[in-house]
Amino acid sequence: MAKTTSTPDGSGKASGAQKEKDAPPPPPEPLRVPVADSHTHLDMQSGTVEEALAKAASVGVTTVVQVGCDLAGSRWAAETAAAHESVWATVALHPNEAPRIVLGDPDGWSRQGARQPGGDAALDAALDRIAALAALPQVRGVGETGLDYFRTGPDGMAAQERSFRRHIAIAKEHGKALVIHDREAHDDVLRVLAEEGAPDTVVFHCYSGDAAMAKVCAERGYYMSFAGNVTFKNAQPLRDALAVAPLDLVLVETDAPFLTPVPYRGRPNAPYLIPFTLRAMAEVKGVPEDTLATAVAANTARVFGYGEGGGAS
Repeated sequence: MAKTTSTPDGSGKASGAQKEKDAPPPPPEPLRVPVADSHTHLDMQSGTVEEALAKAASVGVTTVVQVGCDLAGSRWAAETAAAHESVWATVALHPNEAPRIVLGDPDGWSRQGARQPGGDAALDAALDRIAALAALPQVRGVGETGLDYFRTGPDGMAAQERSFRRHIAIAKEHGKALVIHDREAHDDVLRVLAEEGAPDTVVFHCYSGDAAMAKVCAERGYYMSFAGNVTFKNAQPLRDALAVAPLDLVLVETDAPFLTPVPYRGRPNAPYLIPFTLRAMAEVKGVPEDTLATAVAANTARVFGYGEGGGAS
């Protein structure tokens, strides 16, 4: 819904600038080699799932991975993947969700609104439900999980780490990819993975480390998924990381509706905008667009265990 601004006649109509900011960007030139959006949030985007998938497919984005961030969102992801041939799901409690369950959320910042503290027992019960969803065949990943020190302070770190460790165990139990959210917590994320023993497949969603960390990830066989922020002017460390990331460990994502790539930064993101990010990535890697698209398509299919053409198997 467009925000409104005060007008002399009191109409409250959205300004021209605001309307432009809220408007979906135009579709890019289609990719010649189809790829997947490895991380998106269709439940946070406008329009229907069917519209989003059709628009994405029209530009060569033929598969999407719908990511769960809480119990309701994870259930929705699993149901949506079951209903749509080109959608796969991941399920998890977002790192910032764990402290809300344990400590409460009096301000109602999350989609669930205000919540009372539930303690570790409530977190464990929620994780049991995530584990049950992770067993479903259309669920191909456990995530996004990990650590986030940007929004959660020291009082929530214990809950985050408890949750992260359990997600690692769930991924290993069901043989699913582990999809990691890592914000300002690089060293601790790598430490916990080492302490618990990483699953066979690990993806750093919206990769946020530097080139040195990318080399560590490459040594450990961790995949790195790059989002629209790799196109931002101030994101040279991300481009440096992408430059050293092996081609067979690179994915592309939108994290839509967030992180819309340049030249449409600040406007709503969606899977159909993947070509802008992929083309920028190809330039950084110094490879042809089709070469990167071919690698990304194969990598994503390998990570989430589906045929490159998408669809249920």
